[in-house]
Amino acid sequence: MRKILLFLLFLTAINTTLAQELKVKSFKVATSDLTAQTQPRKDLNDRNCALIKVGIALDGVKFDGSIMGEPVQKLGEYWVYMPQGVSMLQVLHKDYTPLMINFFDYDIGKVESGVTYVLTLTKPALSTEQQTQSLTIKYAPLTASVLVDNKFVKGANGVAQIALPVGQHSFVVACDGYESEEGMVKLKASAPSNLQITLSKEATSALDNQSTVAQQSIETTVTYSDLTLAIPVKDDIKIEMIWVNPGTFTLKYGEGEFSSTVTYTFDKDFFIGKYEVTQALWKAVMGSNPSKFKGDNRPVEQVSWNDCQEFISKLNVMTGRKFRLPTDLELLYAGRGGNKSKGYQYSGSNHVTDVAWCKENSKKTQPVGLKQPNELGIFDMTGNVWEWCLNKANSFTPDSADNQEGAGYCVYGGGWYNEGSACSFPCVDKMPPEFNDAIGLRLALSD
Repeated sequence: MRKILLFLLFLTAINTTLAQELKVKSFKVATSDLTAQTQPRKDLNDRNCALIKVGIALDGVKFDGSIMGEPVQKLGEYWVYMPQGVSMLQVLHKDYTPLMINFFDYDIGKVESGVTYVLTLTKPALSTEQQTQSLTIKYAPLTASVLVDNKFVKGANGVAQIALPVGQHSFVVACDGYESEEGMVKLKASAPSNLQITLSKEATSALDNQSTVAQQSIETTVTYSDLTLAIPVKDDIKIEMIWVNPGTFTLKYGEGEFSSTVTYTFDKDFFIGKYEVTQALWKAVMGSNPSKFKGDNRPVEQVSWNDCQEFISKLNVMTGRKFRLPTDLELLYAGRGGNKSKGYQYSGSNHVTDVAWCKENSKKTQPVGLKQPNELGIFDMTGNVWEWCLNKANSFTPDSADNQEGAGYCVYGGGWYNEGSACSFPCVDKMPPEFNDAIGLRLALSD
């Protein structure tokens, strides 16, 4: 019999984010504004930075990208200094979805030294989506649990009621021993919405009828498709995990007459992090940030293998989960697209700069999720930072002279300082378990 805890892993896959969006109203050169010259800030080459005056009447706005120093908040605007040649800026706020601005989209291109620019942002106007309406769910059996937008709704005598913002919401009704039912409901301002949900009993099997003892699990095959698991950690920070289905992949390594091909089969599912662990997540768990290249949405780096174990241990206490580092084979399988692989040379493309930050396009780490994802929807599995693995000896050449057990663990994926060609599959190396400004981590979850 399927356990309700296993099902809750599935129900959190529904993306119910209703965050609002900031929008760009205008972006232009302020030809008569000399602030970038009269109140300058120098870049690393001792040249005046460009100054972008970001007009938005909102407290708590943060910025990510190639920024020199901390932005300055003024009345109704922020001053953001950027070195010459930069063409992208990310705007972050806890109440809004991240806004990535490509300057080329507004005929600005790369900013110039000593020039002032005015970027005006707008907040969404109040609309019917800020109004509330009542949703009533009548359910059977009476012992079922009701969740709306991934939150439990307390019911009584088979009726659960909640007031929600007008718009679309997800619902799930689940009960141990019954087939769950989930879907979406759109609330309108004009009238309340009512749902009647009656669950059907699960089909029984010989396996379901076997007795079990406490904490003993029954292995059941559950099919997941394009599943994302969102796990809240602290405040607005959450971990997004991608479900990786079982499958087989073939790995070729070595060159010429020394090349070899080996096939691996994954017979169990697992979750892998949609993104590399960010500095915001690391700080939420550890209370500090060891990274050289600061930025909440950049991957954490300068962390040792042992640091990662401490981080994961604390994270598991906070979330009640059993996170771990992935193995090199899990990273390779997921990186190549799992059972949806198209056989690309890099994770998601045959063109490295489409999917990776590497020596050809970066001089440091970059915010996660800016490049295109791979076939499974996973980002940055090539480049940006190397990722620590759970195992020491790599799994495809365990007997090689330079791969024996000893000090050091496997790392995967390549980093921002590597040539793009060096990041092609299989990109697995072994490094001492000490700090490195290009080593971070990605999480795995398999229970």
